[in-house]
Amino acid sequence: MNLYELSQNYLAVQDMDLDEDTLRDTLDSIGDAFEDKAENIAKLYRTVEAEEKAFEAEEKRFYAMKKTAANKKQFLKQYLEDNMRLIGKTKFKAGVFNFSIQNNPPSVEVFDEALLPEHFLIEQPPKIDRAGIKELLKAGEEVPGAELKQTKGLRIR
Repeated sequence: MNLYELSQNYLAVQDMDLDEDTLRDTLDSIGDAFEDKAENIAKLYRTVEAEEKAFEAEEKRFYAMKKTAANKKQFLKQYLEDNMRLIGKTKFKAGVFNFSIQNNPPSVEVFDEALLPEHFLIEQPPKIDRAGIKELLKAGEEVPGAELKQTKGLRIR
């Protein structure tokens, strides 16, 4: 298989939406030297990594747009309610919409948690301070029930 065909095969894999097993089988079926395969997989890895970063950026952008829309929605609702109250109009129909100011369901407002009886407090399970344990272990101290674990992983540079 020539270099062009190999490149085309890797580009085709890039465009496929494959589960891990199918991706593994597809990559295994491309017949080239191990070093060449590693290089091409690294290129594919970088491309997927770039896509992930682009999706994260889009996610942040969409979240900001969602937040802006939610704030605008709340402003419009409050603006209309304020003006209805100002003119004393609590119920009316306009076009296909019905408008009314009515009571919301009752809600609890806690103004001093210290005064609440204990049976209203929900116990939380304890959380492990992994960062604190890691600092102690790195400093050479012993922490019963924990140890530093060194693993290995592939770095692509």
